[in-house]
Amino acid sequence: MIDLVQDLIRIQSDTKEGANHALDFSAKWLQERGVEVKIIENEGYKMLVAELGQGEETLIWNGHLDIVPGRKEQFEPYIEGDKLFGRGSADMKGGVAAMMAAFVGLSKHPDRLTKKVQFHLVTDEETGGSKTSKHLVQQGYTGDFVICGEPTFLKIGLQAKGISQFFVTFHGKGAHGSRPWEGDNAILQSHRFHQLLLEQEWTKESTTYYEHPSINLARIQAGDRFNMVPDTCEVGYDIRFVPGQSVDFVEQQLKAILTEHFPNAEIRRRGVSPAVTTADDDPRVLQLLDIMKEETEIMGQHGSADTRHYAVTGAGAIEFGPAGGDWHGPGEFVSISSMEKYRDILMEFAFYTGIPKEV
Repeated sequence: MIDLVQDLIRIQSDTKEGANHALDFSAKWLQERGVEVKIIENEGYKMLVAELGQGEETLIWNGHLDIVPGRKEQFEPYIEGDKLFGRGSADMKGGVAAMMAAFVGLSKHPDRLTKKVQFHLVTDEETGGSKTSKHLVQQGYTGDFVICGEPTFLKIGLQAKGISQFFVTFHGKGAHGSRPWEGDNAILQSHRFHQLLLEQEWTKESTTYYEHPSINLARIQAGDRFNMVPDTCEVGYDIRFVPGQSVDFVEQQLKAILTEHFPNAEIRRRGVSPAVTTADDDPRVLQLLDIMKEETEIMGQHGSADTRHYAVTGAGAIEFGPAGGDWHGPGEFVSISSMEKYRDILMEFAFYTGIPKEV
Protein backbone atom coordinates (compact mmCIF):
# COMPACT_ATOMS: atom_id res chain seq x y z
CA MET A 1 0.00 0.00 0.00
CA ILE A 2 2.87 2.42 0.74
CA ASP A 3 4.36 1.76 -2.70
CA LEU A 4 0.92 2.38 -4.21
CA VAL A 5 0.61 5.80 -2.56
CA GLN A 6 4.05 6.80 -3.79
CA ASP A 7 3.26 5.62 -7.32
CA LEU A 8 0.06 7.69 -7.28
CA ILE A 9 1.90 10.78 -5.99
CA ARG A 10 4.39 10.52 -8.87
CA ILE A 11 1.49 10.93 -11.31
CA GLN A 12 0.93 14.67 -11.72
CA SER A 13 -2.85 14.56 -11.66
CA ASP A 14 -3.58 18.29 -11.44
CA THR A 15 -5.03 18.30 -14.96
CA LYS A 16 -7.84 16.33 -16.59
CA GLU A 17 -5.29 14.27 -18.50
CA GLY A 18 -3.16 13.65 -15.43
CA ALA A 19 -6.14 12.63 -13.30
CA ASN A 20 -7.32 10.28 -16.04
CA HIS A 21 -3.84 8.76 -16.15
CA ALA A 22 -3.95 8.19 -12.38
CA LEU A 23 -7.35 6.53 -12.77
CA ASP A 24 -6.09 4.23 -15.54
CA PHE A 25 -3.14 3.29 -13.33
CA SER A 26 -5.50 2.53 -10.44
CA ALA A 27 -7.77 0.44 -12.67
CA LYS A 28 -4.82 -1.66 -13.82
CA TRP A 29 -3.59 -2.07 -10.23
CA LEU A 30 -7.00 -3.39 -9.14
CA GLN A 31 -7.40 -5.64 -12.17
CA GLU A 32 -4.00 -7.21 -11.59
CA ARG A 33 -5.29 -8.23 -8.17
CA GLY A 34 -8.46 -9.82 -9.47
CA VAL A 35 -10.93 -6.94 -9.10
CA GLU A 36 -13.32 -6.29 -12.01
CA VAL A 37 -13.72 -2.61 -12.77
CA LYS A 38 -15.89 -0.49 -15.04
CA ILE A 39 -14.58 2.72 -16.59
CA ILE A 40 -17.12 5.45 -17.32
CA GLU A 41 -16.35 8.71 -19.14
CA ASN A 42 -18.22 12.01 -19.14
CA GLU A 43 -17.03 15.10 -21.02
CA GLY A 44 -13.51 13.67 -21.06
CA TYR A 45 -13.38 12.89 -17.33
CA LYS A 46 -12.97 9.25 -16.31
CA MET A 47 -14.59 7.42 -13.39
CA LEU A 48 -14.07 3.91 -12.03
CA VAL A 49 -16.77 1.73 -10.48
CA ALA A 50 -16.22 -1.68 -8.87
CA GLU A 51 -18.71 -3.71 -6.86
CA LEU A 52 -18.58 -6.64 -4.48
CA GLY A 53 -21.12 -8.48 -2.35
CA GLN A 54 -24.86 -8.78 -2.43
CA GLY A 55 -27.88 -7.73 -0.39
CA GLU A 56 -30.39 -4.92 -0.14
CA GLU A 57 -27.98 -2.42 1.42
CA THR A 58 -25.33 -0.61 -0.62
CA LEU A 59 -22.22 0.97 0.89
CA ILE A 60 -20.19 3.33 -1.30
CA TRP A 61 -16.55 4.29 -0.90
CA ASN A 62 -15.67 7.42 -2.86
CA GLY A 63 -12.18 8.69 -3.54
CA HIS A 64 -10.75 11.32 -5.88
CA LEU A 65 -7.45 11.23 -7.75
CA ASP A 66 -7.34 14.82 -8.97
CA ILE A 67 -5.21 17.21 -6.96
CA VAL A 68 -4.36 20.90 -6.78
CA PRO A 69 -1.16 22.01 -8.59
CA GLY A 70 2.17 21.68 -6.84
CA ARG A 71 5.86 22.29 -7.35
CA LYS A 72 7.93 19.77 -9.30
CA GLU A 73 9.65 18.41 -6.20
CA GLN A 74 6.29 17.66 -4.54
CA PHE A 75 5.75 14.85 -7.03
CA GLU A 76 8.76 13.00 -5.66
CA PRO A 77 7.42 11.34 -2.49
CA TYR A 78 9.60 10.69 0.53
CA ILE A 79 9.13 9.26 4.01
CA GLU A 80 10.20 10.67 7.36
CA GLY A 81 9.15 8.53 10.28
CA ASP A 82 5.38 8.01 10.07
CA LYS A 83 4.90 10.78 7.50
CA LEU A 84 4.72 10.20 3.75
CA PHE A 85 5.20 13.53 1.98
CA GLY A 86 4.06 14.57 -1.49
CA ARG A 87 1.40 16.53 -3.35
CA GLY A 88 -1.94 14.81 -2.92
CA SER A 89 -0.69 12.45 -0.21
CA ALA A 90 -3.36 13.62 2.27
CA ASP A 91 -5.90 15.01 -0.18
CA MET A 92 -6.47 12.28 -0.96
CA LYS A 93 -4.21 9.67 -2.51
CA GLY A 94 -3.41 8.20 0.90
CA GLY A 95 -7.11 7.61 1.50
CA VAL A 96 -7.56 6.26 -2.04
CA ALA A 97 -4.71 3.78 -1.64
CA ALA A 98 -6.18 2.54 1.65
CA MET A 99 -9.58 2.14 -0.02
CA MET A 100 -8.01 0.23 -2.92
CA ALA A 101 -6.13 -2.08 -0.56
CA ALA A 102 -9.27 -2.61 1.54
CA PHE A 103 -11.36 -3.38 -1.55
CA VAL A 104 -8.84 -5.99 -2.68
CA GLY A 105 -9.03 -7.41 0.84
CA LEU A 106 -12.83 -7.68 0.57
CA SER A 107 -12.52 -9.41 -2.79
CA LYS A 108 -10.69 -12.31 -1.11
CA HIS A 109 -13.72 -13.01 1.12
CA PRO A 110 -16.86 -11.99 -0.84
CA ASP A 111 -18.91 -14.66 0.95
CA ARG A 112 -18.59 -12.65 4.19
CA LEU A 113 -20.35 -9.63 2.72
CA THR A 114 -24.03 -9.21 3.54
CA LYS A 115 -24.27 -5.94 1.62
CA LYS A 116 -23.07 -4.52 -1.68
CA VAL A 117 -19.91 -2.44 -1.54
CA GLN A 118 -19.25 -0.10 -4.44
CA PHE A 119 -15.92 1.64 -4.95
CA HIS A 120 -16.03 4.93 -6.89
CA LEU A 121 -12.85 6.64 -8.09
CA VAL A 122 -13.33 10.09 -9.62
CA THR A 123 -11.25 12.80 -11.26
CA ASP A 124 -12.77 16.25 -10.71
CA GLU A 125 -13.54 16.67 -7.00
CA GLU A 126 -11.18 19.63 -6.65
CA THR A 127 -13.15 21.50 -9.31
CA GLY A 128 -16.61 20.67 -7.99
CA GLY A 129 -17.28 17.03 -8.83
CA SER A 130 -20.07 17.75 -11.30
CA LYS A 131 -18.45 15.78 -14.14
CA THR A 132 -17.79 12.61 -12.12
CA SER A 133 -19.36 12.03 -8.69
CA LYS A 134 -22.48 14.00 -9.59
CA HIS A 135 -22.61 12.18 -12.91
CA LEU A 136 -22.36 8.79 -11.22
CA VAL A 137 -25.30 9.67 -8.96
CA GLN A 138 -27.30 10.84 -11.97
CA GLN A 139 -26.56 7.52 -13.69
CA GLY A 140 -27.98 5.58 -10.73
CA TYR A 141 -24.79 4.73 -8.85
CA THR A 142 -26.25 5.53 -5.46
CA GLY A 143 -26.36 3.78 -2.12
CA ASP A 144 -27.60 3.84 1.45
CA PHE A 145 -24.39 5.16 2.98
CA VAL A 146 -21.35 6.87 1.48
CA ILE A 147 -17.83 7.34 2.81
CA CYS A 148 -15.66 9.96 1.10
CA GLY A 149 -12.09 9.31 2.17
CA GLU A 150 -11.05 12.92 2.72
CA PRO A 151 -8.42 13.50 5.43
CA THR A 152 -10.25 13.76 8.76
CA PHE A 153 -7.74 12.28 11.23
CA LEU A 154 -10.11 9.27 11.49
CA LYS A 155 -12.84 11.56 12.80
CA ILE A 156 -16.33 11.30 11.34
CA GLY A 157 -17.25 14.38 9.31
CA LEU A 158 -20.98 13.98 9.80
CA GLN A 159 -22.19 17.21 8.25
CA ALA A 160 -20.94 19.85 5.84
CA LYS A 161 -21.95 23.45 5.28
CA GLY A 162 -23.99 24.25 2.19
CA ILE A 163 -22.66 26.53 -0.55
CA SER A 164 -24.08 29.70 -2.05
CA GLN A 165 -21.77 31.49 -4.47
CA PHE A 166 -22.98 34.60 -6.25
CA PHE A 167 -22.01 37.89 -7.89
CA VAL A 168 -23.52 41.28 -7.10
CA THR A 169 -23.07 44.23 -9.47
CA PHE A 170 -23.51 47.70 -7.99
CA HIS A 171 -24.24 50.72 -10.18
CA GLY A 172 -23.19 54.20 -9.15
CA LYS A 173 -22.40 57.43 -10.97
CA GLY A 174 -19.07 58.36 -12.47
CA ALA A 175 -17.33 61.65 -11.75
CA HIS A 176 -13.88 63.21 -11.78
CA GLY A 177 -11.60 61.75 -9.11
CA SER A 178 -10.89 65.21 -7.71
CA ARG A 179 -14.62 65.79 -7.08
CA PRO A 180 -15.89 62.45 -5.69
CA TRP A 181 -18.91 64.14 -4.07
CA GLU A 182 -20.35 64.69 -7.53
CA GLY A 183 -20.47 60.94 -8.15
CA ASP A 184 -21.70 57.77 -6.46
CA ASN A 185 -18.81 55.40 -5.85
CA ALA A 186 -19.92 51.83 -6.63
CA ILE A 187 -17.02 50.39 -4.60
CA LEU A 188 -18.31 52.17 -1.52
CA GLN A 189 -21.75 50.70 -2.21
CA SER A 190 -20.22 47.22 -2.14
CA HIS A 191 -18.47 48.05 1.14
CA ARG A 192 -21.76 49.15 2.70
CA PHE A 193 -23.46 45.99 1.43
CA HIS A 194 -20.76 43.88 3.07
CA GLN A 195 -21.25 45.59 6.42
CA LEU A 196 -25.04 45.15 6.21
CA LEU A 197 -24.58 41.48 5.33
CA LEU A 198 -22.41 40.85 8.39
CA GLU A 199 -25.01 42.53 10.61
CA GLN A 200 -27.75 40.05 9.62
CA GLU A 201 -28.86 37.77 12.45
CA TRP A 202 -28.75 34.65 10.27
CA THR A 203 -25.01 35.11 9.74
CA LYS A 204 -24.54 34.51 13.48
CA GLU A 205 -26.75 31.40 13.83
CA SER A 206 -25.08 28.38 15.43
CA THR A 207 -25.78 24.64 15.44
CA THR A 208 -24.39 21.62 17.28
CA TYR A 209 -21.36 21.46 14.98
CA TYR A 210 -20.98 25.06 13.77
CA GLU A 211 -20.56 28.40 15.51
CA HIS A 212 -21.84 30.35 12.49
CA PRO A 213 -21.95 30.38 8.67
CA SER A 214 -18.81 31.33 6.73
CA ILE A 215 -18.92 34.49 4.61
CA ASN A 216 -16.03 35.11 2.25
CA LEU A 217 -15.78 38.18 0.02
CA ALA A 218 -13.79 36.38 -2.64
CA ARG A 219 -13.61 38.75 -5.60
CA ILE A 220 -13.98 42.44 -6.38
CA GLN A 221 -13.68 44.13 -9.75
CA ALA A 222 -14.11 47.87 -10.25
CA GLY A 223 -12.43 50.96 -11.56
CA ASP A 224 -9.72 51.37 -14.18
CA ARG A 225 -8.47 54.95 -13.64
CA PHE A 226 -7.31 56.80 -10.54
CA ASN A 227 -8.89 60.05 -11.66
CA MET A 228 -12.40 58.61 -12.03
CA VAL A 229 -15.09 57.65 -9.53
CA PRO A 230 -16.00 54.04 -10.44
CA ASP A 231 -19.59 53.74 -11.64
CA THR A 232 -19.80 49.93 -11.44
CA CYS A 233 -18.44 47.36 -9.02
CA GLU A 234 -18.88 43.59 -9.15
CA VAL A 235 -18.21 41.50 -6.05
CA GLY A 236 -18.18 37.73 -5.69
CA TYR A 237 -19.16 35.93 -2.49
CA ASP A 238 -18.71 32.39 -1.24
CA ILE A 239 -21.16 31.79 1.61
CA ARG A 240 -21.12 28.47 3.47
CA PHE A 241 -24.42 28.24 5.33
CA VAL A 242 -25.12 25.86 8.21
CA PRO A 243 -27.52 22.89 8.22
CA GLY A 244 -31.03 24.18 8.87
CA GLN A 245 -30.49 27.06 6.46
CA SER A 246 -30.94 26.68 2.71
CA VAL A 247 -29.82 28.12 -0.60
CA ASP A 248 -33.22 29.76 -1.11
CA PHE A 249 -33.16 31.23 2.40
CA VAL A 250 -29.71 32.77 1.87
CA GLU A 251 -30.68 34.28 -1.46
CA GLN A 252 -33.88 35.72 -0.02
CA GLN A 253 -31.84 37.48 2.68
CA LEU A 254 -29.41 38.90 0.14
CA LYS A 255 -32.17 40.15 -2.13
CA ALA A 256 -33.90 41.79 0.82
CA ILE A 257 -30.78 43.87 1.54
CA LEU A 258 -30.46 44.86 -2.10
CA THR A 259 -34.12 45.75 -2.48
CA GLU A 260 -34.05 48.04 0.54
CA HIS A 261 -30.65 49.68 0.11
CA PHE A 262 -29.41 49.12 -3.45
CA PRO A 263 -32.43 48.87 -5.78
CA ASN A 264 -30.30 49.23 -8.91
CA ALA A 265 -27.95 46.36 -8.01
CA GLU A 266 -28.08 43.02 -9.76
CA ILE A 267 -27.45 39.59 -8.25
CA ARG A 268 -26.29 36.58 -10.26
CA ARG A 269 -25.95 33.05 -8.95
CA ARG A 270 -22.64 31.26 -9.63
CA GLY A 271 -23.03 27.92 -7.87
CA VAL A 272 -25.03 26.36 -5.06
CA SER A 273 -25.10 23.14 -3.09
CA PRO A 274 -27.22 22.03 -0.12
CA ALA A 275 -25.71 21.25 3.26
CA VAL A 276 -24.92 17.64 4.18
CA THR A 277 -27.05 16.72 7.19
CA THR A 278 -26.32 13.09 8.07
CA ALA A 279 -27.87 12.28 11.45
CA ASP A 280 -25.66 11.29 14.38
CA ASP A 281 -27.97 8.34 15.07
CA ASP A 282 -27.73 6.96 11.53
CA PRO A 283 -27.27 3.17 12.00
CA ARG A 284 -24.05 3.15 9.93
CA VAL A 285 -22.58 6.00 11.96
CA LEU A 286 -23.35 4.00 15.09
CA GLN A 287 -21.64 0.98 13.53
CA LEU A 288 -18.49 3.01 12.90
CA LEU A 289 -18.54 4.34 16.43
CA ASP A 290 -18.92 0.79 17.72
CA ILE A 291 -15.92 -0.37 15.68
CA MET A 292 -13.71 2.55 16.72
CA LYS A 293 -14.84 2.72 20.37
CA GLU A 294 -13.34 5.85 21.93
CA GLU A 295 -10.82 6.46 19.15
CA THR A 296 -12.89 8.89 17.09
CA GLU A 297 -15.30 11.78 17.40
CA ILE A 298 -18.07 13.34 15.35
CA MET A 299 -17.56 16.75 13.77
CA GLY A 300 -18.87 19.11 11.12
CA GLN A 301 -16.85 20.07 8.06
CA HIS A 302 -16.55 23.72 7.06
CA GLY A 303 -15.51 22.83 3.52
CA SER A 304 -17.31 20.72 0.98
CA ALA A 305 -16.63 17.34 -0.61
CA ASP A 306 -18.35 14.94 -2.99
CA THR A 307 -20.57 13.80 -0.12
CA ARG A 308 -22.98 16.55 -1.20
CA HIS A 309 -23.68 14.87 -4.54
CA TYR A 310 -24.72 11.61 -2.89
CA ALA A 311 -26.60 13.23 0.00
CA VAL A 312 -29.19 14.77 -2.32
CA THR A 313 -30.60 11.26 -2.88
CA GLY A 314 -31.23 10.86 0.85
CA ALA A 315 -28.18 8.69 1.44
CA GLY A 316 -26.22 9.04 4.65
CA ALA A 317 -22.87 10.53 3.68
CA ILE A 318 -19.75 11.27 5.70
CA GLU A 319 -16.18 12.39 5.23
CA PHE A 320 -13.91 9.90 6.93
CA GLY A 321 -10.25 9.36 6.17
CA PRO A 322 -6.73 9.05 7.54
CA ALA A 323 -4.63 11.67 9.29
CA GLY A 324 -2.37 14.07 7.45
CA GLY A 325 -1.38 17.68 7.28
CA ASP A 326 -0.79 20.77 5.15
CA TRP A 327 -2.99 19.57 2.29
CA HIS A 328 -2.92 22.10 -0.55
CA GLY A 329 0.26 23.38 1.11
CA PRO A 330 4.00 22.86 0.43
CA GLY A 331 4.53 20.26 3.17
CA GLU A 332 1.56 17.98 2.52
CA PHE A 333 1.81 14.55 4.14
CA VAL A 334 -0.26 11.54 5.16
CA SER A 335 0.29 9.42 8.25
CA ILE A 336 1.33 5.88 7.29
CA SER A 337 0.01 4.28 10.49
CA SER A 338 -3.29 6.13 10.13
CA MET A 339 -3.62 4.92 6.55
CA GLU A 340 -3.07 1.33 7.63
CA LYS A 341 -5.61 1.69 10.41
CA TYR A 342 -8.07 3.28 7.99
CA ARG A 343 -7.75 0.31 5.63
CA ASP A 344 -8.53 -2.10 8.45
CA ILE A 345 -11.52 -0.05 9.67
CA LEU A 346 -13.01 0.05 6.17
CA MET A 347 -12.82 -3.71 5.90
CA GLU A 348 -14.29 -4.29 9.35
CA PHE A 349 -17.09 -1.84 8.58
CA ALA A 350 -17.92 -3.61 5.30
CA PHE A 351 -18.06 -6.99 7.07
CA TYR A 352 -19.98 -5.60 10.08
CA THR A 353 -23.11 -7.58 10.94
CA GLY A 354 -23.73 -6.57 14.57
CA ILE A 355 -26.38 -4.28 16.00
CA PRO A 356 -24.70 -1.25 17.59
CA LYS A 357 -25.98 0.39 20.74
CA GLU A 358 -27.12 3.97 20.43
CA VAL A 359 -24.75 6.56 21.82
